[in-house]
Formats: sequence, structure tokens, C-alpha cells
Amino acid sequence: MDTQPNAETKGEAAAEPKPAQEAGQQDSKAGEAEAPKEMRAVILNGFGGLKSVKIVRRPEPALADGEVLIRVQLCGVSFQDVMVRQGVTEAPPKTPFILGFECAGVVAAVADDVENVKVGDRVVALPDHRAWAELVPVPAKYVYPVPEAMPLQEAAAVTLSYTVAYLLVHDLANITSNHTVLLHSAGGAVGQAVCALLQDIGGVTVVGIASKNKHEDLKSSVTHIIDRSSDVHAEVRKVCPEGVDVVLDSQGGEECNRGYTLLKPLGRYILFGSSSIVTGETKSILSVVKSWWQVDKVSPLRLYEDNRGIIGFNLRRLLHHQPGGHEKVRNVVETVYKLWQSGVVKAHIDSTYALEDVTDAMTKMHDRKNVGKLLLDLSMEPRPRPTTPAKTKKEEKKEDKENEKDKEKDSKDSKEKDSKEDAKTDKEEEVKDAKK
Repeated sequence: MDTQPNAETKGEAAAEPKPAQEAGQQDSKAGEAEAPKEMRAVILNGFGGLKSVKIVRRPEPALADGEVLIRVQLCGVSFQDVMVRQGVTEAPPKTPFILGFECAGVVAAVADDVENVKVGDRVVALPDHRAWAELVPVPAKYVYPVPEAMPLQEAAAVTLSYTVAYLLVHDLANITSNHTVLLHSAGGAVGQAVCALLQDIGGVTVVGIASKNKHEDLKSSVTHIIDRSSDVHAEVRKVCPEGVDVVLDSQGGEECNRGYTLLKPLGRYILFGSSSIVTGETKSILSVVKSWWQVDKVSPLRLYEDNRGIIGFNLRRLLHHQPGGHEKVRNVVETVYKLWQSGVVKAHIDSTYALEDVTDAMTKMHDRKNVGKLLLDLSMEPRPRPTTPAKTKKEEKKEDKENEKDKEKDSKDSKEKDSKEDAKTDKEEEVKDAKK
């Protein structure tokens, strides 16, 4: 295991640790056992393939002003994590750093100036990276208390996906009954959340795009389902000759142009992802360039003449980089939890993995094989890995003998080949002499 110091907390280490409420101070009997001085974390050592993702041990993080220290139990996995690993997101941290945008657990400590949570509270957090670890310090504005009746696993599964879905359906698209919606990635966690919210509205025609192997699982979620590998534009026209009112696109690239042309008058095209950039295991410059080159530049005058709208939505930028964004997101998260209590919001969990099996989760996400949410459970044991048994001395001797035989055979074949070539050369020389 790697025990190098956490590169992210070097700058924080110089500052004097802030006073905090410790869990042991409230219940000394329950907290007799001291927390370990090190923690497990998922580190990205360099942008690229899965080999750059490592499980290491890191020093427990310090707590700064305005932060909450969370002892993590569950983490969410999204396509954004795959894009971060490949280095195709905007302004990623310098490697090495802790991966992850979603975690859920119990508050272990809070800074003195934090008021919205206390030690022992169950919470979900949406930090800007650094979520996939046993202990995570998060600014309090990105921490959300979980309702008492809500299982933590449910909270981990619904918070991010339903927050995105709610903003898309209600704030940006303003979808109502009798609308027709074209939904890309209908089988993903956000896609399934969108379907649940549209079913709650009622009377909405949903045309879902998904891989063929997911169609059986999605029949009850959508009105029509189309294979993502088909001519989507032509297939949509077959079931919706007049077009659609809303396009919810997580792909980007050439789908932007096709989606726009499918809009009815007063229709809205909303781009909330760019997963088409990801093709192979590592970053492809060609895919990145192609993804943006294929998108037409639409002038406002064209929108004015067409009576159509184009909207972009990036939750990470809204939450972490734009003024007032965290307050808007908090309001939506609280609404999502209320909708869970009323039965509208339901967790759609595809698979749960041990922290050590994070690369398996990322592979499934990359291959678009999940229907619903992927989670990491830090209490789970990693799955057994096939190991190559050690060779006995007898097997090693046998292998050495076989290698020697192969070498002798190669040497013999080489000599025979040289002999034949020499004979051929001599014969050619004789022919030349005869001709002279």
C-alpha cells in the first residue's frame, strides 16, 4: 500500500488545525477506540486508463474553517468520474488527487463556525473531487442532512441524480402534461430519475434512447424506446412525425445538430453532458475535436426565427463555481428528499462495489452497461481476484528444459536455413558461370 503524504492537504497542513467538536466528546464510552491515523482513498496518479487509479493509505485530513469531516460509508459513481480520469473535464486538479464527487456517511467532526450539521448526523456531500475516501473534509455548504426515515443507501443513490433530473425537468425544460420528451441515456441514473419525475407529472410521452441490452429493463419507464446504435433521427420521426417538445441530451457531438432539428416550434434542446467525448479507455484528442467540430454554431437570430431554444446545464459549475449556485442546489436537494418521503423519488441502484473494486465500477460505467446508479460501499469486502499459482521446482525445471529445447530447435532451424541459402547462392553462381 502507498503511504505517501496527501498532496492535497500539504497546503492545509501549514495552517493551525481549527477547534472542532469531536464525536468522542459527546459519548466517551462509544468513542473509546481511537480512529486510525490513516485512511483508504481512491487516488488518480495520472490522467489516462484504469492503471492510474489506485487504492492507497493516506493520512487523515485536517479540518479547516467552515468544513465538515465525514466518515464515509457510501460513494456514488457517475460518468463524470470516467471523464475526470481521462482528463477531459474542465480544470481538473493536478495529479495525484482523490477522485469522486459524491459521498454519504456520518459527521465525525465540525468546525466551530458550522451550524447546519452536528457530529453524528447522517449526511450526503457533493464536494468538488476528493469524495472517495474513508474520511472527507467538505465545506458545509455542500453537505446535506439526510431525513431520519431515509436509509443512507437511498440517499446516496438519489441525491445527485435526482437533483440533476429535477433541475432539467422543472427549472430548465418546464415539462408539463402533453409534452413529448426525447431522452438520451435513458438507462443511466439521471435518465431513470427523469423518467420517475415525468411519470409523476403524468401525460408525458417519453422517447428513450438506450443500448439494446437495456430495452427490457426500460419498458416500464418510457413510452417508446430506440436503440442508440440506430439512426435515432429517423426512428424518432417514425414515432413522433411532428417532432418533440424537449430534447434532453447527455451525449453532445453530432447529436446536438440532430436534436435541434427534431424540435417543434417553442421546443427546447438542453445539453447536460458530453459523454460522446469518451470512446476508448484513455483520452482521444480526435474524439474531443470531433465532438465539438460536429456542433453547428447557432445564431440567436436563427433561434428567433425558428421559435426554438438551446440551453446548457453543468451541475458542477453551478454548484462550485457560480454565485448563488450552492443555495439553489440545496433547495433542490431538500425538495428531492421531500419527494422521496412522498414516494415520487425512488432509488434505482444497478450495482454496489467494494472500494477496492472501484475500477470494476468505472469499467461498467464506461461501457454504458448500468441501468441506474452505481455505488461504492466502504464496508464491503473486495471480490476475490484470480491469482496465478506459484510454480513448483519441478515445473520450473521442466519449463527450463522446454526453453532449452526451443533454443536448440531455433538454432538448428537457423543453421539449416543458412545452409539452404548458401546452397542456393552456389547454384546461382554456377548458372552464371555456365552462361558466360
